[in-house]
Amino acid sequence: MNTNKIAQILVRALINAPIDKVWRYWTTPLHITQWNNASDDWHTPHAKNDLTVCGKFLYRMESKDGSNGFDFDGVYVTIKTNELIEYILSDGRKVKIEFIKNGNKTNVIEAFEAETTNSVELQRQGWQSILNNFKKYIELN
Repeated sequence: MNTNKIAQILVRALINAPIDKVWRYWTTPLHITQWNNASDDWHTPHAKNDLTVCGKFLYRMESKDGSNGFDFDGVYVTIKTNELIEYILSDGRKVKIEFIKNGNKTNVIEAFEAETTNSVELQRQGWQSILNNFKKYIELN
């Protein structure tokens, strides 16, 4: 019997923007390249996003000094406009993102399966930092 369970990690933010704007900024490559980084010394120089079931996405994430980089990519499983995105990363992990209208604000809740290289807490902090950057970017634009 396999008792190894994959840790589930949850991050969330209340965004001071209407749900249609949140959805657009979350899914449009032009915007993704502006907010998709966990720290100021990283960036996303380019992003591709085919927001359809079975569509693929790829965000190239790199340190600004060029010393590190990786592709963050996967395939969409579920798309419900302004409500839900589910995808499977290229390493097989599952991610679920909920968009919940809260008046003229939007709750964004991400649940994802942890990978085994980095600690759960480090992964939580990284994904929360990216979500916080999204919140900051959309609320300033």
